[in-house]
Amino acid sequence: MKAVVIHQHGDPAVLHYTDVAEPHVRSQEVLVRVRACALNHLDLWVRRGLPGVAIPLPHIPGSDIAGEVAKVGSEVTTVREGQKVLLAPGVTCGKCAACLAGNDNLCRTFTNLGYMIDGGCAEYVRCPEVNCMAYPENLDWAHAAAVPLVFQTAWHMLIGRAQLRAGEDVLVLAAGSGVGSAAIQIAKFFGARVIATAGTDEKLAKAKALGADEVIQHKIMPIAKEVKRLTNGRGVDVVVEHVGVATWEDSVKSLASGGRLVTCGATTGYDAKLDLRFLFTRQLSIMGSYMGTKDELRTLLKLVAAGRLKPTVDKVFSLNDCMAAHEYLEQGKQFGKVVLRVE
Repeated sequence: MKAVVIHQHGDPAVLHYTDVAEPHVRSQEVLVRVRACALNHLDLWVRRGLPGVAIPLPHIPGSDIAGEVAKVGSEVTTVREGQKVLLAPGVTCGKCAACLAGNDNLCRTFTNLGYMIDGGCAEYVRCPEVNCMAYPENLDWAHAAAVPLVFQTAWHMLIGRAQLRAGEDVLVLAAGSGVGSAAIQIAKFFGARVIATAGTDEKLAKAKALGADEVIQHKIMPIAKEVKRLTNGRGVDVVVEHVGVATWEDSVKSLASGGRLVTCGATTGYDAKLDLRFLFTRQLSIMGSYMGTKDELRTLLKLVAAGRLKPTVDKVFSLNDCMAAHEYLEQGKQFGKVVLRVE
């Protein structure tokens, strides 16, 4: 089969579109014919190399996958050949206490397709049977692939971790990102007032179209000061933080007393600082969030299939143009997801 393969870490030039062996399917696994694979910042980090993380090489990246079941293992009973599926990105052991309790994103062996195991930037991908999710028939391949990782992440941040309630104020950083564009919709679905940030007027207009009530142009407006102005000095109840060092201080300062900051990433750096006096005197909550559970993904996919939540696709590239897709994503000009079409 054709696949995008990394043999060494580095810039986009290390991505090679080449022939590799088709994966062998074991008893409880399925082989999926990939039709579309959406990119995430995780793909950029895997390609560049992560300090202290030994990615098995050669490696096929890609976590967000939509396609058709091509083969099934001998013990597979819940999906059939030819069935359209959307794949849950997270792969776990399925038998530890966390997995059995439905908290599979807490599994100690948790990984993503395309992270420590081969992913979907290929004509075929192998995955556990339990990762096959119902395909939202109202979406084409590209839009379906744009759903899993970012919507699952944003849902777990807002609902699973921050326990968002109707009527609360939410600050969503980087509205043009996949997580940002998903978080705006989820927060609005649950009745929150959303303040979103972005770096261009075009992105701010798109954030408004997704449902943001107020927007902040972070390149010319101090985020924390604008948040205080927009909330009459109170601050927000929840901050969706995934940018890292560049926005961390503003994110913390934007919280109301008793507010919750939930973070899932550190795109601009991880060495953030926190004034503990500010933390305890204002009784703030700082929470980490990583991916989400399969059950959460099933729930939000019902809303996607009903048209209540809609993935945002910025641009679609062919699989053999993966290098250009990585370069485009690194420029940060996109609003929503960058997707690879597998023909």
